Amino acid sequence: MNGGPVGLLLGYIFIGTICYSVMITVGEMIAYLPVAGGHIKLAERFVDSAFAFALGWNLWYNWTLTLPAELSAAATIIDFWDYKINNAVWITMCLVVVVGINIWGVGAYGEAEFWFCSIKVVTITGLIILGIILDLGGGPSHDRIGFRYWKDPGPFVNFDRIQGTKGHFLGWCRVITQAAFSYVGAEVVAMTAAEAKNPRRNVPKAVRRIYFRLLVFYIGGVIIIGLLVPSNNPLLDVNSQNASASPFVIAINQAGIKGLPSVINAAVLSSAWSAASSDLYIASRALYGLAASGSAPKIFLRTSRSGLPYVSVAVCASFSLLAYMAVGSSSGMVFTWFSSMTATCGLTTWFGIGVTYLRFYKGMRAQNFDRRKLPYMSRLQPYAAWWAVCASAVTMFFSAWEVFLRDEWSTATFVTNYLPIMLFPVLYVVAKVVTRASLVKPSEMDFKSGVAEIEAITHDDPPPKNWMEAVWMWLM
Repeated sequence: MNGGPVGLLLGYIFIGTICYSVMITVGEMIAYLPVAGGHIKLAERFVDSAFAFALGWNLWYNWTLTLPAELSAAATIIDFWDYKINNAVWITMCLVVVVGINIWGVGAYGEAEFWFCSIKVVTITGLIILGIILDLGGGPSHDRIGFRYWKDPGPFVNFDRIQGTKGHFLGWCRVITQAAFSYVGAEVVAMTAAEAKNPRRNVPKAVRRIYFRLLVFYIGGVIIIGLLVPSNNPLLDVNSQNASASPFVIAINQAGIKGLPSVINAAVLSSAWSAASSDLYIASRALYGLAASGSAPKIFLRTSRSGLPYVSVAVCASFSLLAYMAVGSSSGMVFTWFSSMTATCGLTTWFGIGVTYLRFYKGMRAQNFDRRKLPYMSRLQPYAAWWAVCASAVTMFFSAWEVFLRDEWSTATFVTNYLPIMLFPVLYVVAKVVTRASLVKPSEMDFKSGVAEIEAITHDDPPPKNWMEAVWMWLM
């Protein structure tokens, strides 16, 4: 709606290049050193403890604030069926399920995530195939859409009625923050590497598959959306009271397919539910990790007999109450506020990963390590890391540029986009002053601790039993 079909596509491609750069960057480090704490611990090894402190707290409030964002999204999706019921009912229902899954422990969380992920993969694959069929005129109306909406209302949107190339460019700039929210979270593979089976083999596999997921699920998805739904469709406005469906549901309704929109919306709802469950899990473990490293109060180290960090879970879950802001405002508007904040936090994480890798790369060269012997390496380095650092920083600083246009000031937009940017350097400087942490010298960087233990558990994975298992393992 802000950028038009081509603006949307270019925005997702732009953020996709950053995401891919981040993945091959963190993949090279974490495949060699799959340590508990992921890129936070690597930042402590290769940058300094103050940088790790700031990065750790940024990770925590990133995922803590993503939780109410996903709950607001769930309320928006449920409005598709009945927008007259107060959003507090839907938020409470979703919150009970999310907290319940996390309280039941890792086993319940893992089982739920398996089914949620299966639904997501099947749904997005089916929607892309269905979208192609509808675009070619295979729907009940047999209306061949083609590139109709790229011509009328057009490939780009004139942002804030600013005409010409300038309006198109500003519309594209507005898209990239929204795109960043969709991509953020791919780097979580670094946080789970230490708990993964056979990380030296599986982490490189996960990184190599990322380009396929980016091309098919993200880029492919936005291409289909741009073909099927005109950018001026009022249902795309998440700040309105009738923003009750995903673009795919809008397209299916337009095609006249009965019943399927509700099925698709239910699948999209399960995706928001899954994301909220993952947000709480990651946020609580991040807070537990901060406490374990001495960066947070020790009370967050308390666990149940089964190992559940219940204090961390309870504190992180309490922030989900912010989702009830959707009761007084449009749930879509509240989702926009939180998604903007978490997108900026995620870009800060990507920036930190890039900086950590550049230090890692410098240390490797200083100590004459041969990168070709690493479990995973990319020939795009160190240029990919530099791209991640520079592009993330530029995207962050221009994430809410529209508030500086004449008569467009919005305090909520300014705060939700720029508060995380201001918090990160403050946390770093405070930690630097308090701990007097010095930058780790390249010649003194630790590339050996834990390597022997990791190599001892490295083994070749058993081959798949059949072609279906091979395809599923490759996708997942």
